Amino acid sequence: MSDAPELLGDTALTVFRLNGQLLGLAEELTRPVGLTAARWQVLGAVLREPLTVAGIGRAVGLTRQSVQRTADLLVTQGLAEYVDNPAHRRAKLFRPTHAGYEAVRRIAPGQAEAAHHLAGAVGHDDLAQAVSTLHRLCDALDALERPR
Repeated sequence: MSDAPELLGDTALTVFRLNGQLLGLAEELTRPVGLTAARWQVLGAVLREPLTVAGIGRAVGLTRQSVQRTADLLVTQGLAEYVDNPAHRRAKLFRPTHAGYEAVRRIAPGQAEAAHHLAGAVGHDDLAQAVSTLHRLCDALDALERPR
């Protein structure tokens, strides 16, 4: 496909713009709760199960060092804690505290309102298809990063 490089460039620029827009929305949603988009992202990664800092980094596409700084701030705020990891002596698991779950719960109404607005503007099926396509792009990029 001869226009593949142009498509990749357009995809990258569009995703960069979308990322900026989503981060802006996240900052608006988290500000009243005393969080930031970055702190919400890290906390959100461990709502279902505790993870190591490296595991969070893999899940959300951030460096371990960036996640470590944010995780330490969340612990200082009393929104998360490190606990022993039965699978690894040195790599602690990171999980929200009750206050962390409560902070995320307070963000949920604004997030739901924004989600309904976006689904209404774009169409639920189109939004679902976009998410599916983004997942496939992530998987394809992961495959490119593996040693050949």
